[in-house]
Amino acid sequence: MDTDAPPPEQVEEAPKHGLAARLRTYFLTGLVVAGPVLITIYLTWSFVTWVDDLVRPLMPALYRPENYLPFRVPGSGLIVAIVGLTLLGFLTANLAGRTVVELGEMVLNRMPIVRAIYRSLKQVFETLFSGKGSSFRRVGLVEFPAPGMWSIVLISQPPNSEVSASLPGKEDHISVFLPCAPNPTTGFFFYVPKSGVIEIDMTTEQAATLIMSAGVVQPGTDPKKSIVALAELANAAKAAQSNAPKKADVP
Repeated sequence: MDTDAPPPEQVEEAPKHGLAARLRTYFLTGLVVAGPVLITIYLTWSFVTWVDDLVRPLMPALYRPENYLPFRVPGSGLIVAIVGLTLLGFLTANLAGRTVVELGEMVLNRMPIVRAIYRSLKQVFETLFSGKGSSFRRVGLVEFPAPGMWSIVLISQPPNSEVSASLPGKEDHISVFLPCAPNPTTGFFFYVPKSGVIEIDMTTEQAATLIMSAGVVQPGTDPKKSIVALAELANAAKAAQSNAPKKADVP
């Protein structure tokens, strides 16, 4: 006879989950799996529709697919826009195209209000899409909004001579952009000393994913493992809720 076995009253029973708890867990798991897919499809579809609505009025009626088909073809305007921008880049590469662009810029530079808007947008687009600059291609950490609290920032360029001369201290400064969660397109732009920025080995895509997920999806995490981990987390939370001691009924 085994005398080391615990008494029957000390044996813990396995937690029993009700049907409602299991359905709730399945629903959360399905939401984790389907949510990113549906949101991605929705955003992609919205972008394609937006481009189609902009380009379709510029297309001659003879070349519109809906005039020959009983339904509307999504993405036709996007294809025309991509082809048109590619041809524009090809024409701009030669002498005649550069001459036309210079004439257009000369006209825009003579317009008081449009001139400032055009120059600002041109500098932004050249910096972001030229592939030669280093703006927003490095990720760092700054102590914000309070000491001991660190935030992810995208490192930009040093300030110009006028701004540098107005900044206090003798240390060189650098401009950074601090994206907000969960929408990284909004945030704060400020200058900080170079010693106050800790550059980290992380791509801008990983930083955006980390910010949009509010720290749930860490860089280098396998998406499949993330889904499994979130599902297991939901199951553990429900199990802990089921095992929580209940207050004894007052007689």
